[in-house]
Amino acid sequence: MASDVPTPGRPVRGSKSGKPIMALFDLLGRRWALGVIWQLSEGALTFRQVQARCESVSPTVLNSRLKELTSSGLVARGASGYELTDKGRELFGLLKPFGAWSQRWADELPDTQPKGRL
Repeated sequence: MASDVPTPGRPVRGSKSGKPIMALFDLLGRRWALGVIWQLSEGALTFRQVQARCESVSPTVLNSRLKELTSSGLVARGASGYELTDKGRELFGLLKPFGAWSQRWADELPDTQPKGRL
């Protein structure tokens, strides 16, 4: 793995211990990491398709995230483009309930708040 990719057992942002949960939080806390995982949950996408779905992500940032997520075993590049690995799909299964929760949260906010749909 590249040295800048958060890896369990090595110090990461916010933790010198390198505990696996801290490495995961560091990886997922990077710009667009969760957005890329969310978009790939629907199936394989080319680089340009991921970029279009993530709207404002720059090609440089997207390239970095895809490399990190691939290096971490969550994303793979297949014949149809980038796709979640089994580990990536397992992680998305844990994250998916946040989508419904966030929509309920947005719906309950005062009307002065902008509300987008998933």
